[in-house]
Amino acid sequence: MELKTKINAVDGKQELVITRAFDLPLELLFKAYAEPEIVEQWMGTKVLKLENKNHGSYQLETTDPKGNKHGFNGTIHEFVLNEKIIRTFEMSNTPFGVQLEFLEFEKVTDSTSKLTMHVVYKSVEIRDQILKLPFAQGINMAHNRLQEIVNQLK
Repeated sequence: MELKTKINAVDGKQELVITRAFDLPLELLFKAYAEPEIVEQWMGTKVLKLENKNHGSYQLETTDPKGNKHGFNGTIHEFVLNEKIIRTFEMSNTPFGVQLEFLEFEKVTDSTSKLTMHVVYKSVEIRDQILKLPFAQGINMAHNRLQEIVNQLK
């Protein structure tokens, strides 16, 4: 089965461009990234903090099947309603360090929209390590859940 979320990774670069078209109006797609209750549902994580504003921050926590807690956090550098979020993302207890994410939300039609994520890593090596993980399958599963959960809000 073809994955709906596309990942473009050019050899020798420390970045990825991730794109996904959604059968959701722009406003609902954006809400899925901005409202803690929706984020928790599609990401399968607990939102400890989500300050959707320029220079805000966020903190998420998930528990793996063995009961271990994993934290995710970052700073929201720019937040423009229904348009873009620029943020850092860091996963605790991993060797990957901080990444920079540019999320752009685009209206395609009244009932469809597109998300483009430009993700920059500290090095090509770290980006390549990420790609060796089940990264593509994971982000596709998450985006599929986002589509399903937000469909219920229509």
